[in-house]
Amino acid sequence: MRALSTLGALAKPGLFVFAILLGPGCGQAFAHAFGARYDLPLPFGHYVVGACAVVVLSFLIAAASPRFLGRKSLPFQVTFGPLKGCHWVTHLLRGLGVLAFGLIVVAGLIGADSPTGNIAPLLVWVIWWVGFLFFCAFVANLWPLLDPWRTIFDWAASRQRDKPRRSYSARLSGWPAVVLFFLFAWMELVGGFGETPRLLAIAILCYSALAWAAMAIFGQEMWLERIDPFHRVFGLFGRFAPIGVGSSGRAIIRLPGAGLLGDHPRDLSEVAFVVLVLATVTFDGFSETPIWAGILEWISNSQALRPVLVWISGLGVNLLATITTAGLLCAPILFLGIFLVVSWASARLGGGVTCGQVSRAFALTLLPIAIAYHLSHYLSYLLLAGQMLAPLASDPFGFGWDLFGWADLRIDISIIGAKTVWFVAICAIVAGHVISVILAHIEALRLFPTAGRAFLSQLPMLALMVAFTGCSLWIMAQPVVQ
Repeated sequence: MRALSTLGALAKPGLFVFAILLGPGCGQAFAHAFGARYDLPLPFGHYVVGACAVVVLSFLIAAASPRFLGRKSLPFQVTFGPLKGCHWVTHLLRGLGVLAFGLIVVAGLIGADSPTGNIAPLLVWVIWWVGFLFFCAFVANLWPLLDPWRTIFDWAASRQRDKPRRSYSARLSGWPAVVLFFLFAWMELVGGFGETPRLLAIAILCYSALAWAAMAIFGQEMWLERIDPFHRVFGLFGRFAPIGVGSSGRAIIRLPGAGLLGDHPRDLSEVAFVVLVLATVTFDGFSETPIWAGILEWISNSQALRPVLVWISGLGVNLLATITTAGLLCAPILFLGIFLVVSWASARLGGGVTCGQVSRAFALTLLPIAIAYHLSHYLSYLLLAGQMLAPLASDPFGFGWDLFGWADLRIDISIIGAKTVWFVAICAIVAGHVISVILAHIEALRLFPTAGRAFLSQLPMLALMVAFTGCSLWIMAQPVVQ
């Protein structure tokens, strides 16, 4: 379901809807299909057992080191001086962000209405949402400098940007960011915005109008803190990065994931946002598995649902998009429910704290899993579709130009194979869960009064991590070995 139309890999939704209505034998297009099945050197169960064993072992090691992990400050963190004297870098990055924004909008509006002949979908889905998100997670978060909406508003509003006209309602909390991120995920996974550059440009302009209006009404800081989903998601991934900025404005080099400790979500909306980030990328992978294909087949064969499906189809509604939207909506609700149940069990076993306190303390420890899954699921997409950057840079609008002599370059599909994808997935998923387990135990040692209570509180979380490790590996294995 990934926006792989950039490579021309997905069929039109209408054909698949026709298959749902008229026959049970519907197929599935896999985002990670490599043209040939890959036979694992070991039975799949061996990988699952080994990965889960590593997660359990890391928990036992963490539990055996309460004095080391329970310290208020972690070792191996280096703090440098204040970030001064780099104003030209700041201006360069802000200008680069605005330039890229303008290129995407102009290319989408006047360029070829084709995902393979227009640079706009590539810059949005491949370079920005996949590649830049990797950079934020594994190097540093530069989005505050590249954010074009923030820069353009600063240039236009000048001194007025810090004078909100209305106060933001505390009842809304961070739920607008949750809703906007869900809509963005829907655009990516369901809406087909990667297939239509003009539609993508219009959506960006609509979001721009919303962003600038909200900044003018509620103030720029309130927009960034409570409403803007991209400021939040890049900020969360950037807290995992080894390079960060401390509260005093000093540059910090730290262990991966250390920035996720402390500064917990303040309410349920912020917890829900973290869970939504994890749930959407997981659903993207799940939608490429035989189970999802089986669900679609069951819906198509259901005599009870057939009248409803025919009625919906008669209204001109895309059935596949409707079903996928329902699945995308159910995924974060299910994930949030499971996480809250686990948090409740942890609070009961640890004692002395509420479910809300536990969920807020442990929410950010889920981020390494989301980052690991993002890497394992989208690395091949970045390496393959990212090769289109050179030819599209030579002809960004699809007008037949060849500005740099790169227009004839083609994708080399041999750059990454199913074997590499599988082993990257294993390493990333296991490492992500191990980091999450360690971070959760550190938070437990800080939250509960004794190491014994912290250990007990982590048993439900450990069970969740082990279960999710096995499920993640199974999801990643399907497109590779099928």
